Amino acid sequence: MEVTPSHSVDQNPVDMPGSKGCHVRWLIGKSQEAPHFAMREFQVDPGGHTPRHHHPYEHEVYVLQGEGIIYEGDTPHPIQSGDVILVRPDEVHQFRNVSEKPLRFLCLVPNSAYELPVTMLPECGPR
Repeated sequence: MEVTPSHSVDQNPVDMPGSKGCHVRWLIGKSQEAPHFAMREFQVDPGGHTPRHHHPYEHEVYVLQGEGIIYEGDTPHPIQSGDVILVRPDEVHQFRNVSEKPLRFLCLVPNSAYELPVTMLPECGPR
């Protein structure tokens, strides 16, 4: 068993085309020898967003703080603290912060996702 304060894990910028004001902490994953899943904490600054993208694996997401929009293709869905989101494999999606406070969420993905492709869409920028 490992117990780690989340704030002690390095927070790094999301280095993907189409990302703006987005940071990630890899809380649990390969470095902890977790056999099946990785847990990441994202923070999206006010006015920021993840890239518009898709990939062949699902996300399980829990919104910790803030308000935003998740796009399912071109369809916006408002999200807020306490919401649970399932992003299915190959769904085009994007998280956007539309509030004045950081949007923070946990995102779980299978460890097999490390080797799978992520496809960015050309319209990654502002909508």
